[in-house]
Amino acid sequence: MAASASAPPTPRSLKRIVAASLIGTTIEWYDFFLYGSAAALVFNKLFFPDSDPLVGTLLSFLTYAVGFAARPIGALVFGHFGDRMGRKKLLVLSLLMMGGATFAIGLMPTHATIGTAAPVLLTVLRLVQGFALGGEWGGAVLLVSEHGDAKRRGFWASWPQTGAPAGQLLATGVLSALTALLSDAAFTSWGWRIPFLLSGVLVLVGLWIRLSVDESPVFKAALAQAEQRKSAAAAEKMPVVAVLRHHWRDVLVAMGARMAENISYYVITAFILVYATTAAEVSKQTALNAVLIGSAVHFAVIPAWGALSDRIGRRPVYVIGAVGVGAWMFPFFALIDTASFGNLLVAVTVGLVLHGAMYAPQAAFFSEMFATRMRYSGASIGAQFASVAAGAPAPLIATALLADYDSSTPIALYVIAAALITVVAIACARETRNRDLADVDAEPDSAKVPAPRGAGADAGTAASLRTPRA
Repeated sequence: MAASASAPPTPRSLKRIVAASLIGTTIEWYDFFLYGSAAALVFNKLFFPDSDPLVGTLLSFLTYAVGFAARPIGALVFGHFGDRMGRKKLLVLSLLMMGGATFAIGLMPTHATIGTAAPVLLTVLRLVQGFALGGEWGGAVLLVSEHGDAKRRGFWASWPQTGAPAGQLLATGVLSALTALLSDAAFTSWGWRIPFLLSGVLVLVGLWIRLSVDESPVFKAALAQAEQRKSAAAAEKMPVVAVLRHHWRDVLVAMGARMAENISYYVITAFILVYATTAAEVSKQTALNAVLIGSAVHFAVIPAWGALSDRIGRRPVYVIGAVGVGAWMFPFFALIDTASFGNLLVAVTVGLVLHGAMYAPQAAFFSEMFATRMRYSGASIGAQFASVAAGAPAPLIATALLADYDSSTPIALYVIAAALITVVAIACARETRNRDLADVDAEPDSAKVPAPRGAGADAGTAASLRTPRA
């Protein structure tokens, strides 16, 4: 195929592509996580001042969850046009939308100024954030996956994944610095706006780097083939229709795989700011510092987990993370309950290291499931539809469980249940390591045959996917 024949990127150009994806995802996640942290710390007072503090936090997390509801819509829209027009153009658009919405939140009047219109406007801007992020993730990981080679795809594709802890690190670091420098009154009055306004500067930097990279050769080759089919009067289905027809099983596997990864992450990084400051009665600063240090370790281990998935496979590494996170939940809350900063740090750091075992191989794993001309749609739909059931309600459910039971046990069981779902999903998946993305065609899942007896699983799977499409 043309893509296979195209020259591979040089190490320098591949690093530039990785940098463009990483910086973009860092900015996008900075904006998204900044909202989550602010929702836990100040939005209950600023936008829901008439409510009981815990109820105000629940309402604040509800607006936080609304952003997740928009992510599947963003996945559908960006996936469709990303598969038709290319990854790069849509990535630029997602960055502009996210940055613009975040900057606008920093300028917003609060409930004290415009009353109930304030939470309504906040919700609208949160919807824009979610829509943009729904389209960002798939394009960023595909841009790297489709440029790299199969042998180290897990490692290189894991770098855009580090944008999540990098964004968390940046958002938490800015908030931690502000809460340390400002009084509670000053931070609540105006200091919370500063990190949102900083997003405008970060977006300009991200655009400058992202505009400097080229479209992936795999997509260019697939686009050329699509044009040939058009000229031959062959109709091409919409990407989303093709995904649901040919890759429905892969979409379900991706959704199940995200359950433990998504839920555990938001419990460890967002809900902890509520639990640690109320149930364990530690200061905001202490909780933020624990998340800050844990995010730095998280950033460092993700590429290592990605490299390990290149050696032993995507599925084994993913299962290590799912089982580990489930097993860690009871010790996680027990350590926080001691109200010791050292124990709090261990709880967060170990939890994020185990989460990284799921998050690192996810980019390559999901990319390798789908054909090139439906890969943006497939990967995005599988990832973002799961976020509605997983990450969106996670802080909300955890906070409600804490309010109803005044105990961490139901919350731990909630995460363990998600881990079991993920283990089942991965058990139903096929190993995708070493697949040539240029050779993955839109063959229905039901038509995929296992490798012949005595042949390697990867080789058999790849061979079953090389039948040209009509």
